[in-house]
Amino acid sequence: MQFVINSGIQCHAKPRCIDIEMTSKTRYAQFTMKRAIVSMMVFFLLAGCGAASSTPTLPGTPCGLPAVVIPTPLAVTPGPAELDPSTGLHVTGKAQMIDLDSYRLEITGLVKHPLSLTHDDLRCLPKIEVQTTIVCKGNFDDTAVWAGVTIKTILELAGVKPEAKEILLFGADEYIISVDIEHALSGTSFLAYELRGKPVPILHGFPVRAAFPGLPGFYWVKWLVKIEVK
Repeated sequence: MQFVINSGIQCHAKPRCIDIEMTSKTRYAQFTMKRAIVSMMVFFLLAGCGAASSTPTLPGTPCGLPAVVIPTPLAVTPGPAELDPSTGLHVTGKAQMIDLDSYRLEITGLVKHPLSLTHDDLRCLPKIEVQTTIVCKGNFDDTAVWAGVTIKTILELAGVKPEAKEILLFGADEYIISVDIEHALSGTSFLAYELRGKPVPILHGFPVRAAFPGLPGFYWVKWLVKIEVK
């Protein structure tokens, strides 16, 4: 499937979506089951921690995914809007060092079920892969293949209340931006944890960055730690 945006941005995606109408009682039962699964995942993750090695990793996830290899920072960090030679992408923002063991993505605000999700919780949800272009007008255009979970999936787990109008995205670098709820629930906006099949590099948002194909690059919040529904 190809989306062509008027601004010249293109993205190619093969999202996997399930849209089932359910009664509120059934939906709540499903959510309760998913929360139980998340709790079990946390238990096994903590129980499975072994001896430290020279390459820091997390144990393989309960859903059968391989262990995460923690990216290492570059010896020399390029300046703002300069090219990162390791990825071919341009640099924006100051890289944040986030401990993956303690990392949680908080989903708060106008939701029925606030969430606190680990990196592996996100990886175990349905995944999409998208080739898209980040456009910082007047500075650069960067095209790459990103992968992650749709924001729609996360918000449906949390149960967005009908009066919600927007979401606020918070980066660990204290960067905050708002996106209207229509874009958030579009099914094309997602939380990227992979770049070209590998964990997103620290310089570009590890462990998770927002991805909004069709919106300017300043919406693509890096080092994402919280989404507040308003």
